[in-house]
Amino acid sequence: MTPNQAPGQTPRLAATGLRVGYGDHTVIDDLTLDIPTGKVTTIIGPNGCGKSTLLRALSRLLKPSAGIVRLDGADIRGMRTKDVAKLLGLLPQAPTSPEGLTVGDLVSRGRHPHQSWLRQWSSDDEDHVAEALELTGILDLADRPVDELSGGQRQRVWISMTLAQGTDLLLLDEPTTYLDLAHAVDVLDLVDRLQEDLGRTVVMVLHDLNLAIRYSDHLIVMREGQIIKTGPPADVITAELLLDAFGLNAAVIEDPVAGGPLVVPIGTRNTARARR
Repeated sequence: MTPNQAPGQTPRLAATGLRVGYGDHTVIDDLTLDIPTGKVTTIIGPNGCGKSTLLRALSRLLKPSAGIVRLDGADIRGMRTKDVAKLLGLLPQAPTSPEGLTVGDLVSRGRHPHQSWLRQWSSDDEDHVAEALELTGILDLADRPVDELSGGQRQRVWISMTLAQGTDLLLLDEPTTYLDLAHAVDVLDLVDRLQEDLGRTVVMVLHDLNLAIRYSDHLIVMREGQIIKTGPPADVITAELLLDAFGLNAAVIEDPVAGGPLVVPIGTRNTARARR
């Protein structure tokens, strides 16, 4: 049972014996994990360790050569694409939209999994789109072209599109990429509200360790395609783990604002000063 998972509760998303790669190159081998339901889980690890590959496999964008991903207890490989999209929303790295597409048009594409020749666009779809725009605070931008927005606003638009799908399980691959710190915090505050106020289950990949610690209920630490540690940030982040997973010489102190661990990289410059 995964920490934070209620006793007897089946995880919404889980993997067993997963092997995933690209061509003949295996990135992840024999990986097993459960994603805690109703929590924010962040996958961290050094570049090339398999974080994004794992997220792509969990969302069925990558087909594993071995093992099973289960979504609500069912093997995700046997599910129809539309059925997966009704349960799970994915925000890939650095998504792009067609030139000139408005915010409202892009967010409305989140309703495509619910469309068919028997069920066309309805007032229910309109309500989902309006609610998604309101939740992300961009209702007033609905008529603006996406390519005219700031990076932080665009990330809110893409998150809004995943919310319009009507899913309560969101996978976000590096949602703060290319954002300055203020916009990154703004996007993660939004993620926090989605979990805290709406009970969404969120799985993220982040590079910034301190943001990952502050905005996560559960961490998954990867190295060379394997999980080496999981659990709440306070139980996971130590100076020893940072050296083992990242090769990072750092001090771990108490965060004066959030109260959890705070990573302070040492580096050669400060090591040299300490020896003087």
